[in-house]
Amino acid sequence: MWAQILDILAATLRLATPLLLAAMGGLLSERAGVINLALEGKMLVGAFAAAVITLATGSPWLGFAGGGLAGVLLAGIYGVAVLPLKANQIVAATGINMLAAGIPPFVAKILYDVTGSTPSIELAHRFAVFPMFLAMAAPFALWWVLARTRAGLRLSFAGEHPEALAAAGINVIRVRWAALLTAGAFAGLGGASLSIFLSSAYSRNMSSGRGFMALAALILGKWRPLPTLLACLFFGLADAGQIRLQSLEIGGTYKVPVQFIQILPYVLTIVVLAGFVGRSRAPKALGEPI
Repeated sequence: MWAQILDILAATLRLATPLLLAAMGGLLSERAGVINLALEGKMLVGAFAAAVITLATGSPWLGFAGGGLAGVLLAGIYGVAVLPLKANQIVAATGINMLAAGIPPFVAKILYDVTGSTPSIELAHRFAVFPMFLAMAAPFALWWVLARTRAGLRLSFAGEHPEALAAAGINVIRVRWAALLTAGAFAGLGGASLSIFLSSAYSRNMSSGRGFMALAALILGKWRPLPTLLACLFFGLADAGQIRLQSLEIGGTYKVPVQFIQILPYVLTIVVLAGFVGRSRAPKALGEPI
């Protein structure tokens, strides 16, 4: 019994890793006032870049860093659209997600003559635990930054009272740029953890909605790091549970269709959001251009 509990706990922590990294990125961006519906796309390009670089160099560290950099580059494109050009943030994020869905198949066709996935990465060239430790430490580090540092105070004011921040002589756009690019790095690292930590290769659309689940965890956590950590662990537990329930049989004869089990995390996401989203208050200036 205890062995099964520990096994489920370990699986929960592992499966929550990409959610946590992406959610922390989304938290930074949205606390600064920029809607970040493009987490899904940044995770996709991060996963692909990490797999490609790891295959080319044999180093998961370089692959992990490359995944974060890919997220930053995509965040830069999004930032140009929504900050200086003041495009609608939801529409721009949708475009970024569509762009990110098309980049990996195109590049994979050039590099490997396939469009679905990259070649498998050797076990020795993948992470065993590091991304999980990083993901668990990130909420506590961000809590400290937001609560105890001048940079954290400026970031919070950029999302709550940008006019007061500007009146104090602080460049609000610069603060939002910093938050947005850092958010891209976190989301890219979350994607990298999918391909070189949880899996052994990049596969097409492997984020499978985790970027949106990370956003849901962020809303459930009321845009605060530690409650968001708990929300991600809840979704990680749901994911671990659906994996173990795929062989569920009722009465010893009827096997529940695996498709019904696989949708469990997404159904829980909808149910939880329906029950709690009305009680969450987003940053006052979220989505408002400067």
